[in-house]
Amino acid sequence: MASDATKKIALVTGGNRGLGKDMALSLARAGMDVVLTFNSNPAEGEAVAEEIRGLGGRAAALRLDLMDAPALDGFVERLKAALRDSFGGAERLDFLVNNAGIGRAIPIDQLTEADFDAFAGIHFKGVLFLTQKLLRITNDGGGVVFITAAADRYNVPGYGLYAACKGAIEVFSRYVAKEYGPRGIRSNTLAPGGVATDFAGAAIRNNPALQQMVIAQTAMGRLAEPHDIGGLVALLCSDDARWLTGQRLEATGGYNI
Repeated sequence: MASDATKKIALVTGGNRGLGKDMALSLARAGMDVVLTFNSNPAEGEAVAEEIRGLGGRAAALRLDLMDAPALDGFVERLKAALRDSFGGAERLDFLVNNAGIGRAIPIDQLTEADFDAFAGIHFKGVLFLTQKLLRITNDGGGVVFITAAADRYNVPGYGLYAACKGAIEVFSRYVAKEYGPRGIRSNTLAPGGVATDFAGAAIRNNPALQQMVIAQTAMGRLAEPHDIGGLVALLCSDDARWLTGQRLEATGGYNI
């Protein structure tokens, strides 16, 4: 077990609930300290941080609004303060997991500019500039994991805008891999399929018919559980994945193969 002075530090956006919560806990179980972010529910964020502390790790929960790009510099300063105060005077991160997002089905004919601004702001602009700023305080040999979606390959009606933003991030991830490779920083995307969480208004969790349709087309014969995805994030942030960069990993249990 690494000492506090040598433990790596990961930041997980949207780590207060759903898949992000399991990512944060999986990283903690793998021996990392974790900073997690929330948008509107500080109690959820602090509850996850307390779980991480119960696992023997150090943790902090910070508010982050990816729609507010001008506020990102302020977030970075609050992050630096949290690292100093709660992580033994640390000054840098090792891993960034870009997980936070929104989702709902909107047919193309019904899309508005407000929809575009929200989805592109959170899933592309906010992620791009947060990554840019945090790579400046990321240790060489670290990495970035971008959570995208299987929907950017399987063309699910109603998710065109969401999938387009995720597709843009997959391209951006490859450029991060190329430009930051000389520092030993790796960048990959992880594209989950159907998971029964509250994401997108619990579209899968609350729809038994949709669940059965997805299961019928999945080689593993079930929906994913949050820990299926959290475990893969922990793997991508481990030394075992040090030679993996610029890749898209699809985590669907063999959907539509």
